[in-house]
Amino acid sequence: MSPSPHPCDDPQPGPGVVRRVLVVDDSPAQRRALARMLERRGYEVLEAACGTDALALLDREPVDMVISDWMMPGLSGPDLVAALRRRPEGESLYVVLLTAKHGEDEIAEGLGAGADDFLVKPVSGTELHARIRAAERMLGMQRRLSASNADLSRTLGELRGLYGALERDMLEARALQRSLIRPRHAEIGPAAIALDMQACGHVGGDLVGFFRVSERELGLYALDVSGHGMGSALMTARLAGTLSGSDATRNVAVGVGPDGEPVARDPAAVVAEMNRAILGELATELYLTICLCVLDLGTGRLRLVQAGHPHPLVLSRDGDIRALGSGGPPVGLLAGMSYVTCEDMLRPGDRLILMSDGITEAQRGDGTVFEDAALGAALRASGARPVRAAVPALLAALAVFTGRARQEDDVSVLMLDYAPGGRAA
Repeated sequence: MSPSPHPCDDPQPGPGVVRRVLVVDDSPAQRRALARMLERRGYEVLEAACGTDALALLDREPVDMVISDWMMPGLSGPDLVAALRRRPEGESLYVVLLTAKHGEDEIAEGLGAGADDFLVKPVSGTELHARIRAAERMLGMQRRLSASNADLSRTLGELRGLYGALERDMLEARALQRSLIRPRHAEIGPAAIALDMQACGHVGGDLVGFFRVSERELGLYALDVSGHGMGSALMTARLAGTLSGSDATRNVAVGVGPDGEPVARDPAAVVAEMNRAILGELATELYLTICLCVLDLGTGRLRLVQAGHPHPLVLSRDGDIRALGSGGPPVGLLAGMSYVTCEDMLRPGDRLILMSDGITEAQRGDGTVFEDAALGAALRASGARPVRAAVPALLAALAVFTGRARQEDDVSVLMLDYAPGGRAA
């Protein structure tokens, strides 16, 4: 039969809890009695005869727990507790006061000084052991919480670093995307052009631009890729590459004429080809709307396709506004879609406006839509201004209408004045 355990035999304290205890008492006999009780249970014990000696000792030796007598010369027990709590390591110490007092006022004084627990003299081994176990549970939870907080702080620091790097990347991506629409103002023969775009986030899916096909033909486009994030921006950048340049090797909208010179392709055929390419070559769920126009600079003949994009508008010299296009499905949603090229004529003094739905469908607080309530007035109000002033004026009117400087959707606009010798840029 195994021998019965001694009543004072207990397991060693677990890791991360109480290991070292400081006993403070001006009575050597009581101090040694407490020390022996603790040592039998496996704790390392340090001793101090008064509060001043205890503080000096703690400058050299860290401990987990302090057991202090209440009545001592010099610093009393509550005074020592208060001094301990003012030290950098004070909050991590578990402090027990030894007292012969039982009154509520004394207990309140000790708790007010910062004591965690009390032991009433004479101290029994069983009660001392129970108090230390309670201290171990408290300190164990405190240290686990501190470790968790340290891990959380490290994780937050790493996240801040990642977000900082992402923020820098997004700002760089925004600058690169903004560079896709340069120049913002141009004069090409009888056409004066101005354009702008504003992403609702760092980057967006809107794009407006133009390209010179030949001395006679000018291409114009406005497109809007679904979504507003990096995926939309990357697709927008790819589409910008397919609509740049003035030769058939760099621009999907430019072909080769019978004489070998560049010529604008039929806009509907171009958009149908883009639809096939997006569905067949790009592994993406994104789609886009687009308005693609070809302007004959000599005659004002305008050919255009409208695929899910807001109708282009023409503002005449006398303030009349007419919508162009026959509508059509977005690009990249369904295979086999057909698109229609429409024709119109720009007269001298006409202004062509291409816009995204971030402008036409913008709402104010009462749900009123900009296109229905204020777009026409805003266009007419800026009609006498050159396009480089009319574009910011339109965006300013939009901000006033919605009550927001930045919209909840990407915004883009292109204006072209067709004025052979008339309106200036």
